[in-house]
Amino acid sequence: MSVKFAVLGHGVVGSGVVELFYKNKNSIEKRAGTEMDVKYILDLREFPDSPYADKFTKNFDDILNDDEVTAVAECMGGVEPAFTFVKACLEKGKSVSTSNKELVAEKGDILLQAAKEHNCNFFFEASVGGAIPIIRPLHRCLAANDITKIAGILNGTTNFILTKMYNENMAFADALSLAQQLGYAEKDPTADVEGHDACRKICILSSLVYGKHVYPSSVYTKGISDVELCDVAAADVLGYAIKLVASVTKLENGKILPSVMPTLVSYDNIMSGVNDVFNAVLVYADGVDKTMFYGRGAGKLPTASAVLGDVIEAVKHNVTVFSQSWESVEDNSFVESIDSYKSRWYFRVPVNTVIEDVETYEHENGISFVISNELTFAEAKAKAEKLNAVAFIPVME
Repeated sequence: MSVKFAVLGHGVVGSGVVELFYKNKNSIEKRAGTEMDVKYILDLREFPDSPYADKFTKNFDDILNDDEVTAVAECMGGVEPAFTFVKACLEKGKSVSTSNKELVAEKGDILLQAAKEHNCNFFFEASVGGAIPIIRPLHRCLAANDITKIAGILNGTTNFILTKMYNENMAFADALSLAQQLGYAEKDPTADVEGHDACRKICILSSLVYGKHVYPSSVYTKGISDVELCDVAAADVLGYAIKLVASVTKLENGKILPSVMPTLVSYDNIMSGVNDVFNAVLVYADGVDKTMFYGRGAGKLPTASAVLGDVIEAVKHNVTVFSQSWESVEDNSFVESIDSYKSRWYFRVPVNTVIEDVETYEHENGISFVISNELTFAEAKAKAEKLNAVAFIPVME
């Protein structure tokens, strides 16, 4: 018996899924334990020169109503119409694998429940970290652990920009322009540089590990657009690299504290050396201490690799994988306010500002850069206002 699956969307990721499937078809079928083929590719555009031109359809109902199609790869992006299409597939008992982090972050709880009710699966390994295996390790390989914290570089675009600022003394605007020229950043880079993309990904990881849906609106998110070359230079002298870090910590009061912020990462921390478009995720847990997952976080074939891995997984499972799930919640009252976030803090302040008990680096342009003792976010914000600080950034050892 041959398993038929469909691909929704033939953009960068969707075309990569089809390309990689036919490139490695024999080995994929061996790992899946059955013959497989792509029956439909859904896209509103015309692809007359494609070697798979006969597989294209513009009508979603062709896929939905074909009982031969038992698995679907969703590569459209955005919440709608992806949500409507995915939910309909799951309600028909068709397992869905997606790379769509916005969909999972906003509607994951609903889609996981639909999969459970119709004895199929909603898989989303590709939604966080591209080719990096992180979703499955969290709910399977590390299932025996109490996971106390996750911290990661989850956006390759911002990491590329910060690397260029550090290595080549390139201004933020110039580094962003280069990222756009190379295809790492969109024409509208807001989702990347303002941290929204990383926020969606830490929401997915938080929901999976701690069992309740975490909405992006409840996560404090700050991007890298205010980071300047003087901050990068000062951080280097002080022994740190600036990275956009998405993290979530389990607190003693039972709540969790997720956030996305530019962060000074100590050179003693392996994550400080993660550069260019690469991603890394550090997992802190009682059984393993800490472990890191590293690799290409985006791109056509790396993301397609993760999507197809999930398609293979879906083909091999005829029941719902319950460990990959979380509960719906009416509110995010279990998410702690950012005000209680504790860290040492870096401040960029006027040159003669005096703060007690700090390391100080005086930059040549007359600005002082200081690192404080441990403060809560609320205390650091108040201190920044009192000192007329232009920037305050947490420190990660």
